[in-house]
Amino acid sequence: MKFSKLAFALSLPAFTLASCGNANSVDETAADGAADPTNVSYTVEPMGEFSEPWAVAFAPGTDTIFLTEKPGTMRAVDTASGKVMEVTGMPEVAYAGQGGLGDIAFLPSETGLDSRTIYLSWAEAGNGGNTGAAVGRGTLSCEAEACAVSDLEVIWRQSLKTGKRGHYSHRIAVSPDEQFLFISSGDRQELEPAQDKTNNLGTVVRLNLDGTSAEGNPFADEGEVQSQIWSYGHRNVLGLAFDPDGQLWDLEHGPAGGDEFNKVTRGTNYGWPTVSDGEHYNGDPIPNHSTRPEFQTAAIGWTPVIAPGDFLFYTGDAFPAWKGDPLMVGLAAQGIVHVEIDGETANEVARHNFDARIRGIEQGPDGAIWLIEDGEGGKLLKVSPN
Repeated sequence: MKFSKLAFALSLPAFTLASCGNANSVDETAADGAADPTNVSYTVEPMGEFSEPWAVAFAPGTDTIFLTEKPGTMRAVDTASGKVMEVTGMPEVAYAGQGGLGDIAFLPSETGLDSRTIYLSWAEAGNGGNTGAAVGRGTLSCEAEACAVSDLEVIWRQSLKTGKRGHYSHRIAVSPDEQFLFISSGDRQELEPAQDKTNNLGTVVRLNLDGTSAEGNPFADEGEVQSQIWSYGHRNVLGLAFDPDGQLWDLEHGPAGGDEFNKVTRGTNYGWPTVSDGEHYNGDPIPNHSTRPEFQTAAIGWTPVIAPGDFLFYTGDAFPAWKGDPLMVGLAAQGIVHVEIDGETANEVARHNFDARIRGIEQGPDGAIWLIEDGEGGKLLKVSPN
């Protein structure tokens, strides 16, 4: 377990990174009067080091950011005072491969740090060495020196546990009206279950806030597990977020090529593993999306891959060129990938390199962007306009 307190990190010299074109000012104006997405400058401050950070989220209405660490711990950083606190009450996790403590989600209508709802995801052990993702709901409370999660109860599980140690996905998104919980469930490297709705692998599920199946799901009359499913044919969804208009999107890790950004719609089949715009790691081909029009094609795909970590829709004012657009972070891309949506399709418009594998991204209360690096000693980075 390795982390540095923010007070120490703030004593480190900040460094400035300018994206494409070595911009000297923030969001230069393009010829058409819009902010130029290729010409954004910013200051990056390292704010501490953590043990394999995996997810990051501000508690709404506060200046406190929470980070999960894959081995099973969580930290809270009060960005106003510099205090770093351990969060107790974490579940026992199956820490191996891609498994461990996963995502964090809060209800935006709840403010403060006293007795608020928190959702967590993690990989849990099963029988015979098998593992699967789980999501729990609990109560978070913070005092002067510590935070704790209490009454954490599992409200959802992947319906198949397997011996594989990857593709848990387990990203969590709360609908803008706070009526529903959407969870991504990866294919667990098992491939074919993503096309078999008798399990919930390779799906996005739509639940009530207590984990029960939500009314109006497309396959509710087909069985208990099917009643959870909102969409299927997914591989490894590592980003799940709503755009400013309330539409759900996902960011999906492809095989050797074929990372995807998808508009997630009710009852839609996204084709994995029958189709992909990548190929298997051993070189075996997979038919392209274009060969099977009955499956939904991605809004944008990447080959070579960006190896996505997470994404968000930027809604702040600090970076006008980013406002309203999705910002992805990638392990292979080593930074931020800026995308613009055009109806049913999307286009990459800029990349901002940080020379590190970036696992997570969050927007701060003042519009600054917060990033976490992947791996042991991964830094928490604050990205502010110059």
